[in-house]
Amino acid sequence: MEVTFDMIRSSPEIRTYITQADVSLTALGFTEHAFAHVGKCAHVAAQILTELGYTPREVELAQIAAYMHDIGNVVNRHDHAISGVTMAFRILDNMGMDPSDVAAVITAIGHHDDSTAFPVNAIAAALILADKTDVRRSRVRNKDMSTFDIHDRVNYSVERSEVLLDVEAKTITLSLSINTEMCAVMDYFEIFLQRMLLCRRAAEQLGLSFRLEINGQLLL
Repeated sequence: MEVTFDMIRSSPEIRTYITQADVSLTALGFTEHAFAHVGKCAHVAAQILTELGYTPREVELAQIAAYMHDIGNVVNRHDHAISGVTMAFRILDNMGMDPSDVAAVITAIGHHDDSTAFPVNAIAAALILADKTDVRRSRVRNKDMSTFDIHDRVNYSVERSEVLLDVEAKTITLSLSINTEMCAVMDYFEIFLQRMLLCRRAAEQLGLSFRLEINGQLLL
C-alpha cells in the first residue's frame, strides 16, 4: 500500500506522539520540536529533493521521515532516533506501507541525531539538512530573557533564516541574519559547529557544497 504524506500528517496517533514528545522536551528546557519544526523540516527536505530532480515518491518519503523524525522523544531524549525508528516501523507497518518504503523512512530517522548522524542516502541527507538548519527565534519558548541559556540566545538572535539551493552552482546555503547585540557569531559556532559539519557531509551526499552565511558574510 502506498502510504502518503497526507495520511501521515492527518494520523491522530502520530500527532499525539509529536505533541507529547514536545511536552517532554518543554519540561527538559529544549526549544520547540512540535508541528512547526517537523512541518518545516518536511517542507525543506521536499524542496531540496524536488529541485535536485528526485522522484515524487522519494520526495514524499523524505517528507514522511521529516515529519516523524522526532517522535522518539516521547520515550526519552537520549537515543530518541532509535526509539523513533522502533515506533515508526510499527506505525508504518500497521498502515500497510511497502517494506522498501518503510526501510527508507526508518533509515533516515535512525541517522538524524547529532551524535550518530550520517547521510547514508539522499533521503537521510535531506532530513539532516532540513533538521539542522531550523534555527529561528520562534523556537525559543523561554519568555524570560534574563534566564536565557546559550541555545535560547542563539535561536532568539536569529531575525531571518533561509535555506537557499542553487542547482547550477551546486551549493546549498544557510543564510542567517543575527542580532549580534544579543548573540556573538562565535556563540553560534560554539553550539552549532557539529551540526554545520553534518550539513556539509549531507550536502556532499547530494552532490552539493554547503555554505553558511551570517549577516552577509560567508563563513563556511
